[in-house]
Amino acid sequence: MSTKDIFGQFLKPNSIFKNRETLRSTYMPEELPHREKEIEQLASVLVAALRGETPSNIFIYGKTGTGKTCVTKFVGNQLIKTGKSLNKPVEFIYINCQVVDTQYRVLTHITNQFIKKWDERVPFTGWPTDEVYSKLMECIDRFGGAVTIVLDEIDKLVMKSGDDLLYNLSRINSDLKVAKASIIGISNDLRFTELLDPRVKSSLGEEEMIFPSYNADEIKDILEKRAALAFKEDVIAPGVLSLISALAAQEHGDARRALDLLRVAAESAERDGGTRVEESHVYEALERIESDRISEVLRTLPTQSKLVLISAIKGEELKGGSLTTGEAYEVYKQMCNISGYPVLTERRVTELISELDMLGIIEARVVSFGKYGRTKEIKVGSQRGEVIASLSREPSILELLDMKGKQKKLDAL
Repeated sequence: MSTKDIFGQFLKPNSIFKNRETLRSTYMPEELPHREKEIEQLASVLVAALRGETPSNIFIYGKTGTGKTCVTKFVGNQLIKTGKSLNKPVEFIYINCQVVDTQYRVLTHITNQFIKKWDERVPFTGWPTDEVYSKLMECIDRFGGAVTIVLDEIDKLVMKSGDDLLYNLSRINSDLKVAKASIIGISNDLRFTELLDPRVKSSLGEEEMIFPSYNADEIKDILEKRAALAFKEDVIAPGVLSLISALAAQEHGDARRALDLLRVAAESAERDGGTRVEESHVYEALERIESDRISEVLRTLPTQSKLVLISAIKGEELKGGSLTTGEAYEVYKQMCNISGYPVLTERRVTELISELDMLGIIEARVVSFGKYGRTKEIKVGSQRGEVIASLSREPSILELLDMKGKQKKLDAL
């Protein structure tokens, strides 16, 4: 084969896909099955914007893949369309706080959504934060309508930068002269509001919505609708969608994961030159996705989170079973002393353990010791091998995992 035509073999018109993009999480379908109740509830709050009133602030909770972001964007799009048809000035601004993760960047992002209408911009660095906030107030008042600001993965912002931004946004309507604004916070973590100042929590948590996980039948229904858009006829073998639905239901009803699994299974079938997606392709996709997910999560973890994870791994090896948070903290302190990293407080390490639990990297459950109180018992999850393999790719981390020369220090625990 000529090196000038390395893509030729892959461009043959035998793709099993009709529209691959409909299986991605960024695709917005025309209808959202099994989320009619949540759509109606959110719309009943935001309709105030169309009346020229201030909608309540909302916190939206739910596990990954339960439709929080999709429903919020869906209702937001409908809000904008209805606003245009009624000639009502409404604006809907979505921000992913895992990407835009500081107070300055969030305020700048929101401000520039308005400024771009008037050919101006706030720089991404250089202005005092209070000046950006003042500019934002000026822009929203100049707009003059009702503005809804969505902060998705709001817990990531709070854990990294504190709640100063939320405090400022909680008083936004008292600083506006003409316009009105409301905040929607979306989080996977029901406990994140424990990190907030009580005044912020009270002001921004005027309404709460909790999205339940999908069951296997609901996930299968979602997959069937998306598969009809994504694939040519007779591409999916019998039993494939049921298998994916069952696997996703076991993973806390994550519809996003189910769609990813179907897409990757189909890509695997396509690479093999097949014309159908079989159950064997699903299992191949499951292994690939799990490996990729763990690698990506671990790659982006802060160093201190990696130290806590390594401490859990080494502590399990030394104890021969699960650890309490206190035992994990003792191992963690030794790890920090050996590696030269500063030692965090036990409370902060407990928070990092909770974050790792939420990511599915470790398992933490509260156990009672009667009159001696309660603590968390932790163990590394079922993907222990993949976790160690992924961590071992970093030389500095590999040295900590391979403690042969320093084992005596840990054996004393």
